[in-house]
Amino acid sequence: MIEVENLSKRFRQKWFKKFTAVDGISFRVNDGDVIGLLGPNGAGKTTIMRILSTVLTPTDGAARVGGYDTRKQAKQARGCLGILPEYWGLYERFTPREHLRMFGIFYGLGGPALERRIDELIALFEMQSYADRECKRFSKGMSQKVALARTLIHNPQHILLDEPTSGLDVMSARQVRGLIADSKKLGKCVIVSTHILSEAEKLCDRLILLDAGRVVAEGTPADLLTRTGKPNLEDAFLSLLGRTDVEVVS
Repeated sequence: MIEVENLSKRFRQKWFKKFTAVDGISFRVNDGDVIGLLGPNGAGKTTIMRILSTVLTPTDGAARVGGYDTRKQAKQARGCLGILPEYWGLYERFTPREHLRMFGIFYGLGGPALERRIDELIALFEMQSYADRECKRFSKGMSQKVALARTLIHNPQHILLDEPTSGLDVMSARQVRGLIADSKKLGKCVIVSTHILSEAEKLCDRLILLDAGRVVAEGTPADLLTRTGKPNLEDAFLSLLGRTDVEVVS
């Protein structure tokens, strides 16, 4: 389970002005649930993901992953998290196999068990043909597969995916959606941050719509359509925001 309670994050900007990126947000994600964080740029999605992944500490409130407080028990929280940041960054001189081995060691894995897990993920993401090639000339789809496999190396119970299909081709994006669906079946707790509304509608049990660091609306896709009386999620999204100057991908 992932829990967020009255979470706020303020940054100090130039001339000592403060900017509030997240403002008193609360939500809970149960095991076996897939939750979508939606909102325009600057809504606070990535800041929430960074707090959950322990990269940032909250200014106020608390976030817990698997019962571990991300501020007070950061190491334990990281141990049960798989994180795919929006900008995942691969070591160009490493092969996919070397990436997976290195991250497995980071999570305390080793020996034959780690090698078996590496082979499983290489097969799962169909990377056999390039598993031992350097990543420096990989396409975005190939690189994304490596990053996703790296996210899952320690078989985490909680998974954070920030724009997981951004820029991917049709087949690679479909594979990612299949992975999310399979994770749900296995009882994993998944949070997906995305701009792609059709994807969120198909994959997510519940959607949390953010704007200016606050929760604007929360519910199932059907709930949001009923509440707004709109025929599709894009129109519902814009209606709930009360704006028309927002870029969305339907």
